[in-house]
Amino acid sequence: MSSLCNIEDKPCAGTLANVTTNLNNNRCQVCDKVFKWKSSLSRHKRVHTGEKPYGCLLCDRRFSESGHLQHHERTVHSSEKPYCCLLCGKVFKSSGVLNVHVRGVHNGAKPHVCKHCADCFRHRYQLNAHLLKSHNEGCTCHICGKKFSKNAYFKVHLLRHEGRKPYVCSDCPKCFCTAIELKRHQTVHSEVKLFFCYLCSKGFKQKAFFLRHLARCLAKHSC
Repeated sequence: MSSLCNIEDKPCAGTLANVTTNLNNNRCQVCDKVFKWKSSLSRHKRVHTGEKPYGCLLCDRRFSESGHLQHHERTVHSSEKPYCCLLCGKVFKSSGVLNVHVRGVHNGAKPHVCKHCADCFRHRYQLNAHLLKSHNEGCTCHICGKKFSKNAYFKVHLLRHEGRKPYVCSDCPKCFCTAIELKRHQTVHSEVKLFFCYLCSKGFKQKAFFLRHLARCLAKHSC
């Protein structure tokens, strides 16, 4: 029983009752994604309904999962950086960013190896692009002929052909094909500015607008 308690996202009490041998019982009726656990399916449904039961006490942002709220509080409202690089002393807010830093800056590691040739890459997306370009490995749209390195990208592309937009904004009637597009849109409804120019201190809600401004600001200050 103790091993069951260590499984992520699995409640210890009544764990066995939460498991089903028929995965179709845990299939999302909107996007057909299948989950092993009923609790995981319940959380996933919030992506389509727009429900966000977890609110930040420091700003007006709301989240569909408690883990997302905790990550937001740590990366946005806290200056704490508990993850330290043992090689250079630089500190980071998350272990993921630390790992990327170590691999890219100190190790120069290229762990993603092509199974067809000797090429290797630092990032997974670079390998996927290589497989598509050099080895024609990927998915091809039967409607327009466009190729994709990952099946997930291909599925989203088909949604656009079909006109399906299963991700609903909880603040307005707009719908989107992907969760990323929905999250990017939701910054419109928030007053929180996550990106700040270090040259003029101007803040921005979206990264794209911030980068556009930064390029202009750098050009202005370099004159």
